Amino acid sequence: MLFNSIDFAIFLPIVFVCYWFLVNKNKTLQNFLVIIASYTFYGWWDWRFLALIIISTLIDYSIGRSLFTTHNTVSRKMLLWSSLIVNLGLLGIFKYYNFFLENFITAFSFLGTEITAGTLSIVLPVGISFYTFQTLSYTIDVYKRKMKPTKDLIAFAAYVSFFPQLVAGPIERAQNLLPQFLANRQFKYVDSVKGLQQILWGLFMKVVIADNCAVYANMIFNNSAEYAGSTLLLGALFFTFQIYGDFAGYSNIAIGTARLFGFRLMQNFAFPYFSRDIAEFWRRWHISLSTWFRDYLYIPLGGSRGGTAKSVRNVFIIFVISGFWHGANWTFIAWGGLNALYFLPLLLTQSNRNHLEVVAKNKYLPTIQECGFMLMTFSLTVLAWVFFRAENISHALSYLDGIFSVSFFTIPEVLPLQVIYLVLIFMIIEWFGRKGEYAIDQITISQPKPVRWAMYYAIILAIISFAGTEQQFIYFQF
Repeated sequence: MLFNSIDFAIFLPIVFVCYWFLVNKNKTLQNFLVIIASYTFYGWWDWRFLALIIISTLIDYSIGRSLFTTHNTVSRKMLLWSSLIVNLGLLGIFKYYNFFLENFITAFSFLGTEITAGTLSIVLPVGISFYTFQTLSYTIDVYKRKMKPTKDLIAFAAYVSFFPQLVAGPIERAQNLLPQFLANRQFKYVDSVKGLQQILWGLFMKVVIADNCAVYANMIFNNSAEYAGSTLLLGALFFTFQIYGDFAGYSNIAIGTARLFGFRLMQNFAFPYFSRDIAEFWRRWHISLSTWFRDYLYIPLGGSRGGTAKSVRNVFIIFVISGFWHGANWTFIAWGGLNALYFLPLLLTQSNRNHLEVVAKNKYLPTIQECGFMLMTFSLTVLAWVFFRAENISHALSYLDGIFSVSFFTIPEVLPLQVIYLVLIFMIIEWFGRKGEYAIDQITISQPKPVRWAMYYAIILAIISFAGTEQQFIYFQF
């Protein structure tokens, strides 16, 4: 079920009414309703894949309980490895089996040995990378004794399957979200208003920005050999805003929807295209994933401790695995590796934590130096996105070669001014709202009621006016 569909527009109010008016006096019934709603939401695509969520839920719930009652070190490690093997095993089979098999066959063919093996004709379950990491965070935290396991299976199942963030995040930690399922919730008008605001802005990002940019990004990338460098650059820019509007839009809708039901999810995007270096970009882009890798992989590997060589190694491991997490394609690995190279100078000069505050804090406009840093970071990010969007490495390299050709200095053959104006307006709103959790959060707080409602109506009108063909969210494939 898509957030930007009629189905969800009908589904959400029904669940909301039942949640607050039929079962509002009993948190267990509320949690059970969340499970039913979440399984319905997920099963809308393919009900058969519900089995994977149920398996992960039951296994990690049971292992969590066993970890708490088991004190033998070897036994506890075996329990943890059991969770890792089952969860990552399911993820590996569905997402990476064919990739490894095909590359294994190619490698042996290169050595002169022909191997015949059949690939699996399976569909990638929507959101498997997200809920797998979410359940793993619970098991790992219980193993490290950072939290106690819950005895409430219904609350745990609701945590694992919570429909707003089930298929594309944010990837919530059990320490943050699970206690909210164990506590009583009360309806708060202010939270509902904030939730609706964030949903509205998320829909704008998806329907108006991402979907309109997608039309031209797809056109240019799918026919890149036919276009001049200037047009190819424009295509890369369209994809840059498509993926941001698409993914951050989803996160805003998810966070806003959760807020309607009394839950607070973590911020997943913090205006990343205003970053002054790559380190800041990764503190602001897909925050739930980057912090997950930091806490569960980078720090256990030693982080920045143990000398320069180990720090460099750990950075490359994190970025390459992050790229591979996105998909079973060498383009994602190259994208991750390229970002690691971007990050390397900051690490070696120990300047990767220079920009922790929002840019131009307490000022309307940035300095010339800040503009230069933002432009450089944005340019590097755009070039990296080419690998993310390309069909394969060869396509990415030929695309970049086309950008940096003499034809770069020509007038683009594709120049949709309407979409360009929409992106410019969007970025202006983002700039003035950059201190809030989402763009119109701070803007609406400071404005009188007539101005706020005028903005809401303008956003709704834009969504209606510029809505095109209903498009699936990009991160559903991950």
